[in-house]
Amino acid sequence: MVNLSTIALSGMNAAQMQLNTSAHNIANINTTGFKRQEVTQTAQAQGGVSTSVNTASVEGDALVTDVVTQLQAKHAFIANLAVFKTHDKLAGALLDKSA
Repeated sequence: MVNLSTIALSGMNAAQMQLNTSAHNIANINTTGFKRQEVTQTAQAQGGVSTSVNTASVEGDALVTDVVTQLQAKHAFIANLAVFKTHDKLAGALLDKSA
């Protein structure tokens, strides 16, 4: 059986990694010779996602991409958090014999 909490947690971790990476890119936008970092997500066989950070092959910034990535990551984190909370709430209701 797939554990929804584990899947949601991996999604929150992936979103946090994207936020951290895009913030790092923006903070270093004026650094000479800086190569952006990019997050790659890979679906796991049992559900969830794993992430890795790679360095771009060319120098330069992509400010628009990094800002959009931050917004997407924020929304992904919030959505996964909602799944996590809902799963926890429903699991508690199933185990509550007083209801």
